[in-house]
Amino acid sequence: MPLVADVKTIPDIFQILTKEHAKKVNKPVLRHKFDKVYEDISYGQMREETELFAMGLASLGVKRDHKIAIIAENRPEWVYSDFAITGLGAVNVPLYPISTSDTIKFILNDSQSICVIVSNKFHLNKVMKVKNQLKTIKFIIVMNEKDAGTEKDIYSFKQVQEKGKIFKKGKEKYFDDAISLNQENELCTIIYTSGTTGEPKGVMLTHKNIISNVKAAHEVFDIGPSDLFLSFLPLCHIFERMAGYYTALSAGSTIAYAESIEKIASNMEEIRPTLMTAVPRLFERIYSRIRRNVETQPEKKQKIFNWAIEVGKEFANAKKSNDNAPISLSLKRKLADKLVYSKLRERTGGRIRFFISGGAPLSRELGQFFESVGILIIEGYGLTESSPVIAANRVNDYKFGTVGKVLPGVEVKIAKDGEILAYGPSIMQGYFNNKKETDAVLKDGWLYTGDIGVFDAEGFLIITDRKKHLFKTSGGKYVAPQPIENLFLGSKFIEQFVLIGDRRMFLTALIVPDFEAIKEYADANRIPYNSEMELVNMKQIYELLDKDLAQFQKNLSKFERVRKFTILDKPFSIEGGELTPKLSVKRKVIEERYKDLIEDMYVGLEG
Repeated sequence: MPLVADVKTIPDIFQILTKEHAKKVNKPVLRHKFDKVYEDISYGQMREETELFAMGLASLGVKRDHKIAIIAENRPEWVYSDFAITGLGAVNVPLYPISTSDTIKFILNDSQSICVIVSNKFHLNKVMKVKNQLKTIKFIIVMNEKDAGTEKDIYSFKQVQEKGKIFKKGKEKYFDDAISLNQENELCTIIYTSGTTGEPKGVMLTHKNIISNVKAAHEVFDIGPSDLFLSFLPLCHIFERMAGYYTALSAGSTIAYAESIEKIASNMEEIRPTLMTAVPRLFERIYSRIRRNVETQPEKKQKIFNWAIEVGKEFANAKKSNDNAPISLSLKRKLADKLVYSKLRERTGGRIRFFISGGAPLSRELGQFFESVGILIIEGYGLTESSPVIAANRVNDYKFGTVGKVLPGVEVKIAKDGEILAYGPSIMQGYFNNKKETDAVLKDGWLYTGDIGVFDAEGFLIITDRKKHLFKTSGGKYVAPQPIENLFLGSKFIEQFVLIGDRRMFLTALIVPDFEAIKEYADANRIPYNSEMELVNMKQIYELLDKDLAQFQKNLSKFERVRKFTILDKPFSIEGGELTPKLSVKRKVIEERYKDLIEDMYVGLEG
């Protein structure tokens, strides 16, 4: 489906939507929950809110190329801020709302941001904790008016807009003129992503980088004005920003904001979206709830459910093979739909055309399960460094277990060592202030992704491994394991520590204790034991380590924290094949050797 009009920069989307497209439609552009009720936001309101905020920023001295940071959950003010910042020719530096004060300090200083826009008092407090260490911040803006307070150089969103009203007098065309100066090859945003050392790197993306990905998405997906998106993935993540925000709006679609991940289920039923971007974590949660619910039903209902799922899988396979399923199978599916599928689809609102999944690998089994009930999940693949999509399945051309075919305009080749290399207009300009890391991944315009993959005979890309030991949770968060492991090794009770979490819902760990230290603890606390094996299985020792871990990880982000661990009764060794001669952990060997213990840590737990 084509865009509402040709665009070259992000502010072009704003201009065309609010000046031209708005005249042709009578529907909201955004929807958000206010005082427990979803409210509609018109194109005219988005125009006014954004322009006044942009004028307010200009009155505070914001100029072209200035860096402005945003720390907020998904809400209309995030969009107003983004369009205002980029419209002025400044650069948006988004941060995760879950960022710690230390991470905030690093990113604001590294990006040389002059202002940070925060959502509420909670985020403001995190900034204030490190305010004296922020080298370039001149002022702070708080979206929630009541949370701004009266401290110098801290303004509410509305106060900035009031400044904008004053600034606009006699300068009515200021914002339009600023937008017209934007060029496609200018820097649009710096998005910080974790590296293997755990220190964030600022990915520099131009307007052209992102717009090229938006246009490619429109070439392969049918998205239009009648679509309603439900947005819950963080807008600071390039996947949601490109697909669930820029692509959605440039198609003339409406975006509704979910209240939170915890309320996504009720929001789906309330909003009844037609499209959603998501990560596998959402489908894992939905699937877990479905299975738990089924297990509480009488045996007869469980049998009907399991029969329906098998019928659905058989029908889907038949359709792929022949386009036409046997009449008997079609009749069975019709019955299964009435008894089971329709009820499950209603939990998503009943209007979903398809989900677009990214950010982390989707298991083949999960994709097939939802396909069997008539809910299609289209998986794609990319990195922040590629704006982000490199490859994607199509609605009528998909294969579970793959990330689909290469996106139009993007080139992909497989290096001799199996690494996936990508080239095209969506590839980043480099890492901000980090030539060393840039040179490591950008060579002659080719992006070295760090992922290992192959193409199958039909041109579908399959990711087989990660070249570097950088975890990616099923929620799409990157986790550098070594710094976290080193942190926990600071405990006197821990000898060896291996973090588990790649493609998982959350982090767990295998711990080899310092046997002498836990023996001393047991003796001091009169805990009787006959062997080390007996000791490591004692509740008191688990509680000891659990308390120790809680202290060590209190400053980590939520997604970096270890949720559960297993204590081992013998150390990893070179002789056992678990360590290299340099004493480095062989993760694959350990994960295979202890796979049963690892799986036990994830049984029955939700993130």
